[in-house]
Amino acid sequence: MSAFHSLLLGLLQGLTEFLPISSSGHLVLAERLLGLRGDDLTFVIFVHFGTLMATVTAFWTHIRRMAISCGFFMLRRGVPGDPHLRLVVLILIGSIPAAIMGLLFQEGVEEVFSSTIFVSIMLLLTGLILWLTRYVASGKRFVSIRESLLVGCAQALAILPGISRSGATIGAALFQKVERGKAVEFSFLLALPAILGATALKTVDLLKSPPSTAALVSLCLGTLAAYLSGYAAIKFLLRVVRRGKLSYFAFYCWTVGLLALVFGL
Repeated sequence: MSAFHSLLLGLLQGLTEFLPISSSGHLVLAERLLGLRGDDLTFVIFVHFGTLMATVTAFWTHIRRMAISCGFFMLRRGVPGDPHLRLVVLILIGSIPAAIMGLLFQEGVEEVFSSTIFVSIMLLLTGLILWLTRYVASGKRFVSIRESLLVGCAQALAILPGISRSGATIGAALFQKVERGKAVEFSFLLALPAILGATALKTVDLLKSPPSTAALVSLCLGTLAAYLSGYAAIKFLLRVVRRGKLSYFAFYCWTVGLLALVFGL
């Protein structure tokens, strides 16, 4: 993969990983329409690491406090009712559906990744989910065990290409009257175990056949592009959701979905 293609796909991955427009769906469409390849194992690992670090950077304060709370808990010095330790538990609970979905249906999901028509339909569905959030009044609830499971189920469905992970999870939280800022924060923090787990599993395969030194330059450029665009996307989406404008992304998903459907047919 050339340096230009790495930059382009890294930029696309970073933006679409966090904006509610489906990263997997856009990578499938980019491969079909532009003749690019975004499914190279090495490239996938590197750009996922970039988006992982973008999340860590954006939510470093939360992550640091959660790590400290876990440390105190293991040392049996935890504070009863610690909100950061509670958040760790909720993230672990919310990660269960996606883990089950990935283990049980991985092969079936990989097959539909090659279908432009399927991706188009799922993008239209994502647009509908985003549009419906405009009818949800601003909530004031925090995430509970019930909400974390339902948001986790939404994340599990987002394994399907064309379903936006951030759109589905933020939407699921908003539909349950979770406060807008908390809905975004929980959505992105919930992504950490999924991205970390997927990256770790693929890294095991990568170690069997490491990339050449020449290829590392292109890969690092793609990773940097994914990191910078991902961080910018997170900050942008936080502002959008807090202003109650998440539904605006529906028009984009519908436009891309319809165009891809027409050309795919």
